[in-house]
Amino acid sequence: MDDTVVMCECFARDGLQHEEVFVPTASKVSLLESFVRAGFTRIEASSYSHPRRIPAFADVSDVLAAAPRRRGVAFKATCPNPRAVERAITDQDAGYGAEELSLLVSASESHTQRNLRTSRADQWANVTEMAALAKGRFTLVGVVSVAFGCPFEGHVPMSRIVEDVERFVDLGVDIITLGDTTGQGTPRTVAPVFRQLTKDHPDVAMVAHFHNTRGTALANCVAALDAGCRYFDSAFGGVGGHPAQIEYGSGMTGNAATEDLVSLFESMGVDTALDLDAVMDASRLCEEVLGRQLHSMVARAGLGTTQTQTTKTKEPADV
Repeated sequence: MDDTVVMCECFARDGLQHEEVFVPTASKVSLLESFVRAGFTRIEASSYSHPRRIPAFADVSDVLAAAPRRRGVAFKATCPNPRAVERAITDQDAGYGAEELSLLVSASESHTQRNLRTSRADQWANVTEMAALAKGRFTLVGVVSVAFGCPFEGHVPMSRIVEDVERFVDLGVDIITLGDTTGQGTPRTVAPVFRQLTKDHPDVAMVAHFHNTRGTALANCVAALDAGCRYFDSAFGGVGGHPAQIEYGSGMTGNAATEDLVSLFESMGVDTALDLDAVMDASRLCEEVLGRQLHSMVARAGLGTTQTQTTKTKEPADV
């Protein structure tokens, strides 16, 4: 394994779904522009969730229509059900769809009921239909939520994570994200999972998606890295968590903070392929848009001396 990672910036979806105040469309587009300038090649842009269910993304089509398009940059949208995929196809046919679609399952029955309002069996039936609808049109991202512990049922056996991953692989999914949705994972539970899955499915991109609810997100990212993972999700300012209208878990529910994870990787000699100055600019814009100080340590302390001396200024990709 080389020392290069691919970061997916999740502020505009996983981050904003936790906000109780609607963020204007123009602000969302400005955020996406800043993420592109920083060099992110995978960006979670929005969600096709029902607007009454999650109002934060009622403007998903408008956001994608105005999002800055640049060669090599993929925008991702979340699809909880077949109707969401149909909406994504409509936008794609109109010329401004997402490049990636996330298809969601939960590793526990209880979280499936709370988050998706259906059973695991029925959600897998939904995902099967969704994959058939979207196949050949989008890069498909299978997401396994609460993979490292459920807030209602506790421990999730590794065998269930392996089973869910294999079901996604059988559906032709290109990328699979393992979500520590309420921050219950530890390096000792994370490492064996990524070690086995990266070995068993070398042609599938396994993504580590850790929340920092219990302060373990960065430690879990390093454990996943050491176990062979090279794809990571994060959100500027450590924001995010469950949708504002759907409550589960408590405390600081946000994602691994992008600024902190990028700083850590770069200080370890792991190349994120990002422009660190532009990363800090995007960090400041995220705080400006939400109107408050967020939860990144690096946003307060700044980059380390070594990093500021070696900040990479990237030539912009062709639009």
